[in-house]
Amino acid sequence: MSCSGETIEEEEQLLQIRPAISAQLKKAKYGVADHSTVGLCHWTKKSFKHEGSCYKHKFYGISTHRCMEFSPAGMYCENRCVYCWRPMEFYDSMEMEADQVAEPEQILTKLMAERKKLINGFYGDSRNDKQRLDESLLPAHYAISLSGEPTMYPKLPELIKYLKTLEATKSIFLVTNGQEPDMIQKLQDEDALPTQLYLSTNAADYESFMKINKPKYDDSWERWNKTLDMLKDLNTRTVLRITLIRDYNDQKESIPAFAEMFRKASPHFIEIKSYMHIGRSTNRLEHENMLEMDEVKNFSEEIAKQSKIFSIMDESIISRISILQNNERFIDRFISTYANTI
Repeated sequence: MSCSGETIEEEEQLLQIRPAISAQLKKAKYGVADHSTVGLCHWTKKSFKHEGSCYKHKFYGISTHRCMEFSPAGMYCENRCVYCWRPMEFYDSMEMEADQVAEPEQILTKLMAERKKLINGFYGDSRNDKQRLDESLLPAHYAISLSGEPTMYPKLPELIKYLKTLEATKSIFLVTNGQEPDMIQKLQDEDALPTQLYLSTNAADYESFMKINKPKYDDSWERWNKTLDMLKDLNTRTVLRITLIRDYNDQKESIPAFAEMFRKASPHFIEIKSYMHIGRSTNRLEHENMLEMDEVKNFSEEIAKQSKIFSIMDESIISRISILQNNERFIDRFISTYANTI
């Protein structure tokens, strides 16, 4: 057992999130199964009432109400990012052994059941669209993120390939902190890349990287840069996502280094978003660390200008995010499987 009592690792048993922590997660409306977690995001709930959609619908065409956000590594992560609004205080294990983790089909079966419980609670409110609720029970989009670092799950290639076999699946997004480049390479080698791969990119220099991400690996900067260098050769859509935090990484002086990094990595898209003062991050940062949309927009425009290969594609004011598109590696912003639903 870990010093914090986070997980229980017994021989011939699956890794488990400790009951006390599981209870806290469930109280916060997470679904929990073994070492995996699932949840309904703010925008999924809003979409049930036709009160808006996630910016990923506007940017890429995904169906917000049919998005399943989950993680196969709910309490495992190599970083302790200052802006993380998840319960990272309970992260402390750095290993997930293959013989102690659930199989992909097990994970999805259990999490789908947990997710159904979360959705069932919305049927009692007449303001919610029953048809949308019914449709949401069969996900079309899978966002492998939520909490923890999904690339730590040793059977991630099998999980993504399994999701692709499901008839209703239209897209799969994977968000990574870049600390497991060997897993990214494995996804490429085994033809198991997601529809779109996100790399969290919050610093353009070593000192800022350490200050913001607070990594546990001694070679974390090298690991992240290795993942960054891989992006342009991956056979999938790629995105760099910056979380701008006032006084941490939003300084004008950092823009040239960011622009050079982006030009070198050459992802298809760059999402530049303000930190949001929510969840557990409120224990580490202040409300003033959030940027206004005008500031995000100005930063994005300067990045586009200095990079020379990116241009502003769109924005979401309510989410305080701008998206840039690579003009040299241009692809259709909208995912083709949603062509008749956008």
